[in-house]
Formats: sequence, C-alpha cells, structure tokens
Amino acid sequence: MKAMVFPVSIKGVLYEDDRVVLLENERNEWELPGGRLEHGETPEACLAREVSEELGITVEVGPLLDCWVYEVLPQREVVIVTYGLRGRDNGDLRVSKEHRRIGLFSIDQIDQIPLPRGYHRSVRAWGKAVLVRKNAC
Repeated sequence: MKAMVFPVSIKGVLYEDDRVVLLENERNEWELPGGRLEHGETPEACLAREVSEELGITVEVGPLLDCWVYEVLPQREVVIVTYGLRGRDNGDLRVSKEHRRIGLFSIDQIDQIPLPRGYHRSVRAWGKAVLVRKNAC
C-alpha cells in the first residue's frame, strides 16, 4: 500500500470587535490566516509567523480547535489544523500579496460567503469562547 503524504496548513481564528478576520484567496474563497508548516517548525510558531506575514500583526496562539483533510483542488488535499488566536498588538491589519483583501464577518455572515465548510466549525467554536469571555468582563 502506498503511503499518503499531505501538506499541512496551520490556520488561526482571530476576532476583531466580534467579527472574524478572513482573507480572500486567488480562488475567490475566504479563508483563515495561516499557512504551510515548515520543516522543524512547531504549529504555534508557524501560525505566529504566518499571521505576522499575512496581516502585519503579532498574536498569541491559543488552543487547538479542529483538524481535517480539505480537498483544495481535485485530487489535491491538505491537512488543515486550526487554533484560536488572541491578544494581538495594536497595529492595523494589512493584507499581504498572498491575498486579495481582508474581510471582517460576524458569525451569522459566514454562511453567506464562499468559505470552506471545515472553517465554520472553528470560527463558531472560537467565537463562542471569545464572546462568552468578553461578555463576562
């Protein structure tokens, strides 16, 4: 039996004022910030680096939220691992050359945009944690 090898993409769920930060890619889909895990890198270090490159901010990587295999293109699958993000610096969000634009969406709005289904679980799970913590303060 041939061993299957998948690239690994580490993604983060970041909320700004009760809205999740998403990036529009070249396939006209919205996605979470993050990217490919490099050799010798921890998932947390990968995510902090990717968020800095893609959004121009620093974040604290929180808990693991989900993991699944996503078929990006026909017969091209990637393992997606998602984490919650918190505690970013006060810099303004910016978009890198890797994406077309940044969007801020409420949990209710994510069903109306082209966002891979697997991300919905992570956005909702971290949204519950963030919004409950914020409302408790």
